Amino acid sequence: MDLFGEKNDWTTKLAPILKKYKGRKHPLEYQNLYQLVIMVVLSAQDSDANINSISPALFEAFPNMERLAASDEETLIPYISKVRNFGTKAKWLLEIAQTIQKDENIPLTMEGLTALKGIGRKSANVIMREAKVPAEGIIADLHVIRVSPRIGLIPETQDGNKVEKQLMQILPKEIWNEIGMAISFLGREICRPKPKCEECPINSICEYYRVNQ
Repeated sequence: MDLFGEKNDWTTKLAPILKKYKGRKHPLEYQNLYQLVIMVVLSAQDSDANINSISPALFEAFPNMERLAASDEETLIPYISKVRNFGTKAKWLLEIAQTIQKDENIPLTMEGLTALKGIGRKSANVIMREAKVPAEGIIADLHVIRVSPRIGLIPETQDGNKVEKQLMQILPKEIWNEIGMAISFLGREICRPKPKCEECPINSICEYYRVNQ
């Protein structure tokens, strides 16, 4: 049931963005699962573009979990010093590497990933989506937090976990894997803080568009 007590067929309504963005790779330019995990942790409160710019040198120095696990803060920090909260993130990354030890030990479940330092549900959902394992939740990044209430999917809140929970209640499990990223791409490209409504493939079902057109 949605806000107005009506049962909504969101799968059909959101089909145009599912089709448009299906399977599109995350904007973080990773080459493998190890790189993805490291970049997702670094990207918290920072931009994907910034993380992409520092990653080539970082991964040349630390090509895998084993090399990272054998390192220390003093050696790691120069490679991530342009990243927000780099001191804390250096600690997290070293702890992750020391816990996991090898790339092949990277967990691909919500429970396994969120047990690692610096990985919350949002990050775990991103990693699981990119690794193409069955979804256990829905990506709720800052774009999804902004766009979902705008469309009329959920009430407005800045709490990512709340957004995810509400989306999981109204959207069928078979679209969880793709819908978060689809809404995120829509938010990055079209439904920006100043939205380009005319270009939007789902403006016909959008609450914001209905009120503002």
